[in-house]
Amino acid sequence: MKKLISFFLVFSSLSVVALDWQSHRGARGLYPENTIGAMKVALSYPAVTTLELDVVVSKDNQVVVSHEPWMSEEICLDPQGKPVVGKSVNLYQLTAAEIATYDCGTKPHPRFPEQRKVKESKPLLKDLLVEISKTHPKVPFNIEIKSLPEDEQAGFQPPVPAFTDLVVKTIQASVDLSRVTIQSFDWRVLKYLHSKYPKVRTVALTEAEKFNAKDVVKELGFTPTIFSPYYKNLKLSLVKEFQQAKMKVIPWTVNEVSEMHEVTAMGVDGIITDYPDRIGK
Repeated sequence: MKKLISFFLVFSSLSVVALDWQSHRGARGLYPENTIGAMKVALSYPAVTTLELDVVVSKDNQVVVSHEPWMSEEICLDPQGKPVVGKSVNLYQLTAAEIATYDCGTKPHPRFPEQRKVKESKPLLKDLLVEISKTHPKVPFNIEIKSLPEDEQAGFQPPVPAFTDLVVKTIQASVDLSRVTIQSFDWRVLKYLHSKYPKVRTVALTEAEKFNAKDVVKELGFTPTIFSPYYKNLKLSLVKEFQQAKMKVIPWTVNEVSEMHEVTAMGVDGIITDYPDRIGK
């Protein structure tokens, strides 16, 4: 019995190490999201192998780390400490310096009660990459280009080619591009990346409830490095199907320990989570 328990513990430990554990928006469950501080908190947990983050563009063409191209009313306060409302504060209409005056860390997060309350602003991508690389020169980054056709039409972002070029240029000026995967729900971004920067590893994000490997490749016109669906829409047969089609499978966003075990058992290549402290439990 003792030998069986020891084998199980070793197997579980190896399974955790073998997976690409991506800490979502830094460590959103523990610290204000998409900040340099959140990335450092994530890396304080040895099981974390990749930092996941999102980027948008400012008025002065700086790449800003943010999940939305506007100040989120859920987490942000204006320079006077008042809550922002709806999508009224368009980041694409603010300079990077103006964006930095907003506090997106001290307002209690309604969905993440364990999150520390710290005054934080949205950093520039170049500053985050350089700062994290000082202590972790090899850690990979999974960077999501927050692009949508409707946001482009509404004036929240530049056109896809300009947006993508700016992100790639910023990465290249900060870290080796080989350390980065670029993901997006907007597959126009992935198609553009593949045509202009074919060596960049791409991640096809999807919210679709139904999908298959053949249709993904047909829609994109190429095979992305990683396929990243919502974890509740995933099943064992699909994991095998995508892996046989030469795509890694890394679902989002798995936060409960029991669900981490369930998804791991499907044979996925990685897991994206808001809670790096729950890995391996």
